[in-house]
Amino acid sequence: MTLSSENNAAENESHLDEVLPVSPELVAEVIYALEIKDKEQLDFLLEPLHSADVADIFEQLDDNDRRLLTSFIGSEMEPDVLSELDDSTLDDVITEMDDEDVARAITQMESDDAVHVLEDMDEEEQRKIIDALPDEDRLVIEEGLSYPEDSAGRLLQRNLVSVPGEWTIGAVIEFFRNDDDLPDDFHEIFVVNPMHHPIGTAALNKIIRSDRDALIKDIMEEDPKLVPVEMDQEEVAYLFRQYDMTSMGVIDNDGRLIGMITVDDVVDVIEEEAEEDLMLMSGIRETDIAESVFEASKNRVIWLIINLATAILASMVIALFDASIQQMVALAVLMPIVASMGGNAGTQTLTVTVRAIATRELTSSNVKRIVFREFSIALVNGIILALIIGVLAWLWFDNMALGGVMGTAMVVNIIMAGLAGILIPIFLDKMDIDPALASSIFVTTITDVIGFFSFLGLAAVVLL
Repeated sequence: MTLSSENNAAENESHLDEVLPVSPELVAEVIYALEIKDKEQLDFLLEPLHSADVADIFEQLDDNDRRLLTSFIGSEMEPDVLSELDDSTLDDVITEMDDEDVARAITQMESDDAVHVLEDMDEEEQRKIIDALPDEDRLVIEEGLSYPEDSAGRLLQRNLVSVPGEWTIGAVIEFFRNDDDLPDDFHEIFVVNPMHHPIGTAALNKIIRSDRDALIKDIMEEDPKLVPVEMDQEEVAYLFRQYDMTSMGVIDNDGRLIGMITVDDVVDVIEEEAEEDLMLMSGIRETDIAESVFEASKNRVIWLIINLATAILASMVIALFDASIQQMVALAVLMPIVASMGGNAGTQTLTVTVRAIATRELTSSNVKRIVFREFSIALVNGIILALIIGVLAWLWFDNMALGGVMGTAMVVNIIMAGLAGILIPIFLDKMDIDPALASSIFVTTITDVIGFFSFLGLAAVVLL
C-alpha cells in the first residue's frame, strides 16, 4: 500500500468515525459512567441513539461492563435493541435481564423478531419467558418456533394487511384509517378470496391514485409471489433478490395466507448466509468476536486437526522422494512455490464456484460450459506462470532441465487446482452437502499432493 493510499484510508476511517454515532469516545464515556455507576449520565448518553447503535455499544463492552449496563437499563430496554444484538451478546444480556422484562420486550416486537430472540435460548429459559407472555402472543411465538430452523416460518411476521377482492378502494382507505393494528411499515396489501388464499397484491401508491369506487381486485397485480412456510430462508432470499421484492406473502400447506416476509429481514438473511459461507470455507461453523476464548477455540480446533491430517498426507508424498531431495537441494527450495501457486489457484476457482452455486448462476444447464471455461482459464494461467517460473528456476540454479520440470509441474498443478476448485463444490452440492463446508480442505489436499507428486516425480525421472 502506498503512502497516499494509507493516508486516504486513514482519512476515510476518520470521516466514518464522524458519521457513526457509536464512536470510540462514546464507548469510553459509557464505560466511565458504568464505573462510577452514574445512571443519569448513561441515560443522557444512550437516549439519543438508535436501537442498533445501543446494540453496538453492548457488543463492544467486556462481560463485566455488559452485565452492569444490562442491570442499569434492562427494565427499560427498547425491544429493538434485543433484536439487533448478535447471538452471543443477546444470550448474555437476556441472562442478566428479569424474565418479566424480556417478556415485556417480546410482546412489543414483530413476531419474527420475537422468534429470533427466543430461538437460540436453552429450552428451560425459553419456556419460562414464553409462559410469562400473554396468551395471544404466546400462541404466535410457539407457532413460529415450531417451524424448521432457517425456514420462511421463522422470518414471517403475522401483522399484515389483507382485504377481500370485493372491497372498494374507498373501503380499503377507511380500513387504513380506522384499524389500530396495522403494521408500522408496509408498501402493499394482499388481496384474498373467501378461503383466505392470496389472489393478488396492490401497492399503496396505486391505491392512493385510484378512484374510490373501483374494486381492489380490479387494480391488483395478479399471481402474487408467495413462499411456503417451510421454504429454506436462503431460497427466500434468492426470490427477493431475483424479483426485486420488498415483501412477500407466506402460505401454509393449504395455501392460506399466514404472514409476510419483508426485505429488511431478508437483508439480514443474505448477510447471515454470506457470513456463514465465509466461515465454513475457513473451517469455522459459528464464531463471534464476543465469544469466550474456550468457545472460539472449540469452533476452530477441529478443522485445524483435519488440516493437520491432510498436511501429513502431503508430507508422506514428499517422503517418497526424500532421496531425490537429498541429491538436489534446489527441489526443496522450489517445492513451496508449487504448493502455494496451486493452492491460490484452487482457492480462486473455489470462491467463484461457491458463489455461483449460492446465487444460482451455476446450474445443470450450464455446468459443462462453466467447467470447460475454468479449465481453459487454468490452462492459460498455468502456461503463463510456467514460463515465468521455468525461466527463473533456470537462471537461479543455472539448470535448463530444472526450469522445464518446474514449468511442467506448474501447468499440471494449476490445471488440477482449477478442476478441483469447480468439480468438488459441484459434487458436494449434488450430494446435498453445503459446498462451502468441506470444499476448501479437499481442494487444498489435492493441490498439495498433486503439486508435490508431479514436481518431485518429474524431477526424479528427468534430473536424477
